[in-house]
Order: sequence, then C-alpha cells, then structure tokens
Amino acid sequence: MIKKVLVSVCLLFSLALLAQEGTSSPYSFYGIGDIKFKGTVENRSMGSLSVLPDSIHLNIQNPAHYASLKLTTFGIGGTYANTKSKTEIQEGKARRTSFDYLAVGIPVGKLGIGFGLIPYSALGYKIGRTTEIQNTNVSNFTRYSGIGGVNKVFVGFGYQLTKKINIGADVQYNFGTIETSSLQYQTDLQYGSRENNTSDLRGVNFNIGLAYQTKVNKKYSFFSSLIYTPEAKLTIGNSRNLEIVELLSSSAVSVIERQNIPVADTSIKLPSKFSFGSGFGELKKWMLGAEVTYIQNSVMSNRFDDIDANGFENSMRYSLGGYYIPNYNSYSSYLKRVVYRGGLRYENTGLVIQNKSINDFAANIGLGLPMTGTFTNINIGLEIGKRGTKYYNLVQENYFNISVGLSLSDKWFVKRKFD
Repeated sequence: MIKKVLVSVCLLFSLALLAQEGTSSPYSFYGIGDIKFKGTVENRSMGSLSVLPDSIHLNIQNPAHYASLKLTTFGIGGTYANTKSKTEIQEGKARRTSFDYLAVGIPVGKLGIGFGLIPYSALGYKIGRTTEIQNTNVSNFTRYSGIGGVNKVFVGFGYQLTKKINIGADVQYNFGTIETSSLQYQTDLQYGSRENNTSDLRGVNFNIGLAYQTKVNKKYSFFSSLIYTPEAKLTIGNSRNLEIVELLSSSAVSVIERQNIPVADTSIKLPSKFSFGSGFGELKKWMLGAEVTYIQNSVMSNRFDDIDANGFENSMRYSLGGYYIPNYNSYSSYLKRVVYRGGLRYENTGLVIQNKSINDFAANIGLGLPMTGTFTNINIGLEIGKRGTKYYNLVQENYFNISVGLSLSDKWFVKRKFD
C-alpha cells in the first residue's frame, strides 16, 4: 500500500511543483530568490536543527544520517504561509501554499541511500507604485512582478563507519526558470513599456556530512554533526524583450509591439556553507541541541550585471531546539506518545539593501502525531517570525507559517515466505 501512495504522491507533486508560487516577498527579487528549504517539518519545528539521528524520520540536511535509518522511509511536506508586509506608509497581506520536499530513504545494512526533490528557492512578488509628477496632473505607474525559482533533485548516501560515526555525501542537480517583468506607464501617454526577463538556471553541487553519537552513561547520549557544502556555480541562459503596451481599464495589458533584446548569458555562484551542531538527551524521551551555520553569501550576485542596487555579505544562522516525548510506548494515553517539538532560529540572510542587512528571526513549535499500529507519523509545525525592517525605505515581513509533513516508514524488499 505504501508503494502505491508513494508513486501517486510523487506524480501529483511533480506536476504541482511546476506551477507554484512559493513566496510573496519583494526580497525574492535578488539573487536566485528566497531560499525556502530549511529542513523537513520535524527539523523546522526545532529551529531547523539537523543534529539528531532518527531511525524512522528522514534528515535531508545531513546525508550522514541516512545510515541511521532502520526502515524504508518516505517523507513529504508542504507549508501554508501567511505574510503581512509593511513599510512606514503602507502594508499588505499575502497567502501562499507551497510544496516543500519529497524524499525517500532506504537502509541497506550499514549503508543508507536517500533521494528526492526539493524546491530550493522561489520568486513570487507583485509590487505596484504610483507617483505624481510635480506641478502637473500626470502620474507615473510602475509595476514589478516575478515568478519561478530553483529546484533540486538529489541522491545521497550515508555509511556507518563505526558504531559511533556516520559519514555521508550527496549530489544535487539544480534546475529552474525565473521570469521577471517591469511595467511603466504614464497617464498622459497612450502607450507604456514593459521589460520581460527570463533566466534558465542549471548546475550541480555537493554536500558532505559527518555524524557522531555516543553514550554518556546508560541513560544519556551525546550527538554532534558537521555539514560542508562547497561553493558551486549555476549557469544562466538569459533572454530579454521590450514591449510597447496599452494598459486596459480592466488592468490587463495589451501588447502592441515586441522586440527581442540581446543579453549575455551569465553565471551565479551558490555559496559554500559550513554547519556544526551538538545535542544532548535521553533517546526516545527528550533532546536539546544547538547548531551554527556559516554561509559565504558574499560570492552571490544577481542574474543580470545591470542590477546593482544591493549587495551580499557573509552570514550566520543560529538554531536552538529539541523535543520531548512523555512515554513513547504508552498504551493508555495517546498524548503521551506524541512528540512535542520547539525551537528558535536567527539568521542574517546575507542580503544587503541600502547598506542595511536583512535579518530573519523565527520561533517554532511542532507536534509529531503517531499513527496507531504503524511507524507512520503526521508532523505539524507552526512558525512565527519577522524579516527585514519597515524603516530606511525597506519592507518588514511578519509571517505565520503552518507546515504539515507525512513520514511513512515500513519494511520494503522483504522476500515473502508464503504466497
């Protein structure tokens, strides 16, 4: 049954991935858009912490944890995002539902294999601005919009080198299309102009992981992990056209004339990352951990050389979180078998606009709801956070996200004794 579910869901979300808008942030204009993936629902509910090995849940952030799986595991997740954006003079609201990840992990003795699909970054903004020309009755209208992003298909492995140490690596193929446009219209003129840009992105990058686990005594365990992602390059095939347009009364746009403009293909670097984390706790009872990630965002750039109104800087991300299970094998109380998760995340996103760093802070809580008689879990996470500032002509985003994930675990590839 689980195999039929897996195939059906893979087909459904592969189609949905092509059409979704995963963000509504104006900050997604820069670079390759908003970096959306911050772990599975289980990890995000603990502040995106990735240090914990788990035998029935996937940990996509560190490939070394594939070796900790005891059952074949299928994970899928999505998020409903509610964002309130505001400046010193305006505010607006946006809602988005997006697919977050789809992955499979297969244990083979001391080896664990993982593969899947991740929408890594996303663009999704629509911004309009009207300005009055001084001492006239003429107005200028400008509208910016963007859609698309970068997706990752990955395959990796983890290997149990010793009873205490796992190593792992994965390879990720990045692909996607980004479309942006800017429309300018003046009320005393019959026609306006619109510039459309399309970028097709392709490239490969790698992750290397190390996980360590040891018993402090009979009751408590210590965990630690390292993740390193080398710098990589995406090649970008660019195209641009200019249009003479007429703005209709319904706010639709009628194209009067179009001209293709030669524009050079470019490339963009994906930054190197280094993460170190540690945790301490009692297995199947509680765990508390912390993680620090350094990201070399200063190598980032925009898709076109003529976009220079911002910059990028090296950044840090700090995660603190954990979980608590009252009694994982309780027969009398379902609530005692529920996994209660919580965490905090703070990061400098690496984006600098008007000499101001764009920071992001979030608090997370979550529940792991076990399905009776199986190793399957429904995981729910809530995230409340703030990014940016409303001052200095910037945008402050207050967001509330609800994430839902399904973790299906079962024994596969077992030879039947009876037909």
